[in-house]
Amino acid sequence: MRVLTGLQPSGKLHLGNYFSAIRKILEYQSNEELFLFIANLHALTTFTSKENLSQYTLDCAIDLLALGVDPEKTTFWVQSDVPAVTELTWYLSQSITVSQLQLAHSFKDKVAKGFVPGAGLFTYPILMASDILLYSAEKVPVGKDQKQHLEFSRDIAERFNAQFGNVLTIPEPDIDENTATIPGIDGAKMSKSYNNTIDFFGTEKELKKKVMAILSDSKGIEDPKDPDTSIIFQIHSLFLDKEAQNQLRQKYLAGGVGYGDLKKALLEVVFSYFEPYRKKREELAKNLDFVHSSLKNGKEKASAIAESKLNEIRKALGIYPNLF
Repeated sequence: MRVLTGLQPSGKLHLGNYFSAIRKILEYQSNEELFLFIANLHALTTFTSKENLSQYTLDCAIDLLALGVDPEKTTFWVQSDVPAVTELTWYLSQSITVSQLQLAHSFKDKVAKGFVPGAGLFTYPILMASDILLYSAEKVPVGKDQKQHLEFSRDIAERFNAQFGNVLTIPEPDIDENTATIPGIDGAKMSKSYNNTIDFFGTEKELKKKVMAILSDSKGIEDPKDPDTSIIFQIHSLFLDKEAQNQLRQKYLAGGVGYGDLKKALLEVVFSYFEPYRKKREELAKNLDFVHSSLKNGKEKASAIAESKLNEIRKALGIYPNLF
């Protein structure tokens, strides 16, 4: 089954990215036909500078390769390297109404928070639909908060097919109901927007600063501690199996250990878990030829599939000269 997903190059990866998306991506790579792209066109909706966009895109590629993305198994490319997706966005824009786009949660939420939107943010769901439909994705992993975007893609495909024939594959959502929201150091959802992330590829000093800043209550060393309300426990549990989680839970409930020591134990786990990936990342950063060749090969594979599907769509629409 063909699975498609993308990641925006918006800065350093953090634990929320890894446990909510990247670890799942690596599972798809082993079991499905995976299409994975770096969504730099989507990142333009919150554009800061060309230097940032360029560097973040390269960093994202290095990070994903270091974490285990295999370009021999996965079609891995940068979104803008296949411009067919923007052409398809225009075609698909005829198959969705303005009133539908006005219902998009992501658009309404940003406007409500005072963000001044461009037209790109408003039409974001159409570009996302193009990403999915151009490559005939059968399954798309989405979080519960992104389900609406996948529904837009399905609606667009169904409307297009009803008018022009059975051209587009109707994608199915893959929603992992067991994926919990990863808390940040302040207890809110871990997000760069909230500046509450733990960036696992940062230096040991940076990592220590973030972990030691995790909020905790005022219980003393000897006091029992509630693991269910502890941010430290919630993050630490992500690295543990059920048996180890239960052992850690009992340690909290028994008391006799302070939050400082619990944070140090978490820091050690985070650092040791990602240490092999950190070393791999350092190697890749010194060998950018491999990174660039991986993206180039991915671009070629993605382009061939995209152009074939786009020709089919052009023909269905009567776009000259592909009509003949």
